[in-house]
Amino acid sequence: MSLKYTPTSPPSNPEDLPAYLSREFQRMSEVINTISEGHLDVVHVEPPRPREGDIRFASGTYTYNGQTAGWNPGNGKGLYYAEKHVDNQGVETHHWHHINHTN
Repeated sequence: MSLKYTPTSPPSNPEDLPAYLSREFQRMSEVINTISEGHLDVVHVEPPRPREGDIRFASGTYTYNGQTAGWNPGNGKGLYYAEKHVDNQGVETHHWHHINHTN
């Protein structure tokens, strides 16, 4: 289950609208419920526009068909959060910090 919702195209026939809305509401419900249960999809590439406070489950790097793939923000596979930094020139960057855990 993906955590993103993208609506499908609405029907051209107005009579098909109730069934369309029912399906779309069901899809939205599935995404909302998945998020509310605390699920995070594994991310294989760095998000293009991170925002401070973003949390991602990074895949870490791995070899697939002889190629290195995945996203490793610094400490391999695991949970990371984004923190905004502003340098003395006023340039904003984001750094990913590993969320450590103990067993």
